[in-house]
Amino acid sequence: MEKVLIITYYWPPAGGPGVQRWLKFVKYLRDFEIEPVVYVPENPTYPLIDKSLVSEIPKNIQVVQQKILEPYSVASIFSKKDTETISSGIIAKEGKQNFLQKMMLYIRGNFFIPDARKFWIKPSVNFLKNLLEEQQIKTIITTGPPHSLHLIGLQLKNELNIKWYADFRDPWTQIGYHDKLRLSKSSQQKHINLEKEVLNSADHIITTSFTTKKEFQNKTSKPVSVITNGFDEEPAENNIQLDKKFTFSHIGSLLSGRNPENLWNCLGELVLEEKSFADDFILNLVGAVSEEVLDSIKAAGLKDHLSLHKYVPHAEAIALQRRSQVLLLIEIDSQETKGIIPGKVFEYLAAKRPILALGPAEWDICQFLEETLAGTFFKYSEEEKLKYHILKLYRKFKEERLEIDSRNIENYHRKALTRNLANLLKQK
Repeated sequence: MEKVLIITYYWPPAGGPGVQRWLKFVKYLRDFEIEPVVYVPENPTYPLIDKSLVSEIPKNIQVVQQKILEPYSVASIFSKKDTETISSGIIAKEGKQNFLQKMMLYIRGNFFIPDARKFWIKPSVNFLKNLLEEQQIKTIITTGPPHSLHLIGLQLKNELNIKWYADFRDPWTQIGYHDKLRLSKSSQQKHINLEKEVLNSADHIITTSFTTKKEFQNKTSKPVSVITNGFDEEPAENNIQLDKKFTFSHIGSLLSGRNPENLWNCLGELVLEEKSFADDFILNLVGAVSEEVLDSIKAAGLKDHLSLHKYVPHAEAIALQRRSQVLLLIEIDSQETKGIIPGKVFEYLAAKRPILALGPAEWDICQFLEETLAGTFFKYSEEEKLKYHILKLYRKFKEERLEIDSRNIENYHRKALTRNLANLLKQK
């Protein structure tokens, strides 16, 4: 088998969607005659931990570790909460930032370019040059963010005769929070220059969304391919049954910018207008939820219908999705976010429950929903249509026929997506 080195920061026991992508690729690559070798930090600082994912690492996979200097572990002396916020790329609203957050954002943006994992670049290059030569590995993959990992690939590409694939799970300079990093003009230009150098030096660029592909094609002549995230065959509870209540479930963080007040208002009006709806409705939120979002939900009259859950292990989240009557997919209403395809949408597809999506116009999600018939999309401004749709879903729930007839979801199985990746890797 041909060996391929995968350079990633997120790896079990890290939790969250970032770790799932390459954990699943590694799981299936051997089925396509490719032997993955994984390079990860020995002492990372992960904002989320999910030890259950450790058991999903395939047996006998070579995982190579190297120590990393983590500024976030030092910063946590001052404030664990603020450190995790910045580490995970979650930026508080401008008016909500305290002095420490503002100071840390300025330092993060201007002194750690492209990000705080920059100190892993030099020791990794020195270490991996020997590893690549010793094991005669001719192909490497870097996946970011953190985008400093692409700079490891850039230096290895410049020093060795290797093939390099740069995988972007999120954009770089176009990502929504980039302009909130309090960058100086010179720092912003450094980011632009580094992004350009990576895009024009890698042999192939991989993105997870169609919008990001279009943006990158305007910046490079190198080939750009979309390989989305996906779903896997997850162990399910025996005899899993749908919730008896009319449950709306959202899996993942809901922070200040991702606050669909129109949805809360629609639900609040229906609670007031229909007693049976009020008796049946439950809003499940699983993950971090900001105080601003909670205040909006309570202001809409939904306090007694709210069920909050902190981060839960992946298997538990899958079971909750399959039990839910309706699954919520919510994105910030901004042109900067129309290319974001949350990883959970693919697990939603596998759950085969109706998806209700709210986000920006021309959101990439619309293409998936049209292709799979798995749900319905609404813009933030479509409050009347949204309310009517929720009521229609509720009527079907009461008649015990709230189902969907989804199709083409097999295209997004992790093994099918790994086949697409393997075909790219085998190109001459």
